[in-house]
Amino acid sequence: MKLPKKLLNKLNGLHYPQEYLCHAKETFENSLRVFLAADGNIIKDITNEHVFCGYNPLIFTLYVPVSNDSLPLANQPMLPPSIEIFFFHSTSSQNGILKKKDAIAHLSMRLIRKQTAGEMAIFHYEGKNGSHRFLFPFQQAVLGLSNRLYNKREGNVYLHKNLYTQVQIAYAVPRIISLITVGDGKLYNLFPTDLHGPLNQQFYVGSLRHAGKACKQVESAGKMVISQIHYTAYKSAYALGKNHMQELRPKETFPFGADVSPVYRLALPKSVLHYRELELLESFEHGIHKIMLFKIVSEQAVGNEPATLAHVHNCYATWRYKQGIVSNFLLR
Repeated sequence: MKLPKKLLNKLNGLHYPQEYLCHAKETFENSLRVFLAADGNIIKDITNEHVFCGYNPLIFTLYVPVSNDSLPLANQPMLPPSIEIFFFHSTSSQNGILKKKDAIAHLSMRLIRKQTAGEMAIFHYEGKNGSHRFLFPFQQAVLGLSNRLYNKREGNVYLHKNLYTQVQIAYAVPRIISLITVGDGKLYNLFPTDLHGPLNQQFYVGSLRHAGKACKQVESAGKMVISQIHYTAYKSAYALGKNHMQELRPKETFPFGADVSPVYRLALPKSVLHYRELELLESFEHGIHKIMLFKIVSEQAVGNEPATLAHVHNCYATWRYKQGIVSNFLLR
């Protein structure tokens, strides 16, 4: 490692050597809580009611119930065109009251797209600005300088200026790393994703890089299986990242088990804990992403072990370390 990079690494304040830290989601204690605010008021806790769908630009998907799905979109319940998202540590609340000044991180976002599906109105928001207190301002400046100097390279998605901060914030909440199976029963691809999540028991949303081969494979098939996996498969999951740009290949070249999904008969990974079969309904491009809306065709848990693979960003992991919060991080 060159001397300037070594110096920046010493000054950036990060405790861990890797940018993302894996863990078992269910045993990750004292997670941040995420709250939606609009018109100056904190509206509700959306920790488990938002989906992180994109990082260039930052995209969050929110949803609200629709009382009458026969109404045109213009007459459906609406979220405002601009919102704020606040991230609080569990000890931030006093007498059940949250104050914005006590938030450890903040995002401001603007509406880019709205959809309806079943009894839901779906709202996609793009990040405009973000700020956090995971590191001291000087350390954040050093980290930003290192990003500008060393992350502008071929094959890497460069997160410019404040977008880099926004992504650090989005990954302060554990994001589940799942494996997607796509194929025709003879040839397959298997690759990881953390930009996804269920909207309810009927619909699912996620994104892939629109220029990637994996995205084109899912669009061509119109269906896929997404599997939550055991946290001990973290090294294998990261190693499969290269498959986003690979062609379909024989089943034997992937870490599949003997089981297949009931409807599509697609192979499931050995480490599967829970899976959903998804049918692609519609999609749109924004930034480097193709945002995809799916119908959930089937869903099945495989055992009941609370050990789902997830990860968080080093900035938040470092803050936890400095606060003395016990964490179950795994280093690759």
